[in-house]
Amino acid sequence: MVVIIRIQSNALILAILFFLATPVMAQDTTISGPQSASEGPDRQLQKDVQNPVASLILVPLQNNTNFDSGPFSRTQNVLNIQPVIPINISSYWKVIVRVVQPLVWQPSPNQNTGGEYGVGDMAPDFFFSPRKPGKLMWGVGPAFAIPTATNHVLGQGKFSIGPSAVVLVQPGKWTFVNLVNNVWSVAGSGSRPPVNQMLDQYFITRNLEKGWYVTSSPIITANWKAPSGGVWTVPFGGGLGRVQKLGPQPVNWKVEFFGNAVHPKGSSSWTMRLTLAFLYPKHSSE
Repeated sequence: MVVIIRIQSNALILAILFFLATPVMAQDTTISGPQSASEGPDRQLQKDVQNPVASLILVPLQNNTNFDSGPFSRTQNVLNIQPVIPINISSYWKVIVRVVQPLVWQPSPNQNTGGEYGVGDMAPDFFFSPRKPGKLMWGVGPAFAIPTATNHVLGQGKFSIGPSAVVLVQPGKWTFVNLVNNVWSVAGSGSRPPVNQMLDQYFITRNLEKGWYVTSSPIITANWKAPSGGVWTVPFGGGLGRVQKLGPQPVNWKVEFFGNAVHPKGSSSWTMRLTLAFLYPKHSSE
């Protein structure tokens, strides 16, 4: 019972941090920079936060609360710890290392109490991208799924690999991004089913004044091994966020809600996503 209470409080903890971030002293509510006196927040940092291949170190904590899951309409919770680190490898190229490590609360599918909590499968991506891109920015590289789950219900039990790509443009106050990958299992437990799955996440963001923005970033997935009617999960929705300071620390926070217009039978029908990302522009490569 203690473990369950602690895990289900992940979303509450992030929500408290969001509310604490908003009323911080006026001089700390925007990112300081050479343009801050006349134009408000640092526009370049605001755009870099929304650019998956920018030369910016950040550590997002993303909490996904998935409601109405399973035959008892219970709540699944997935807290993703996903650091992003750019590394210059030549005068022309850099590699963006992006790792997603989930902590999962998975309610029992056979009863209306109990469940499993632990580490899920790790999902690292590596994007090779030009250090000085043009108006169209892009990155390509491998994506992996590593069977690090601490319980068989929290992961797939397979080592998987496949291609990953991202393209984006940032005209004016807008950002348009599409990130897609597909992985196939190549090793792992012989008793677990093979993996062939796609992830496609698009971002549409409109920047506003004083670091605020509105955004939509649903994650579309396809399990190509699933039976007919259970392949696709297609959410719609969005929310708002802000780039500001939490004390001396630059952060990016956002709150989003998504309804799954298409989803496998028994899976969640809607999701609340809370994200708090810690930004480290002074330590990022130029």
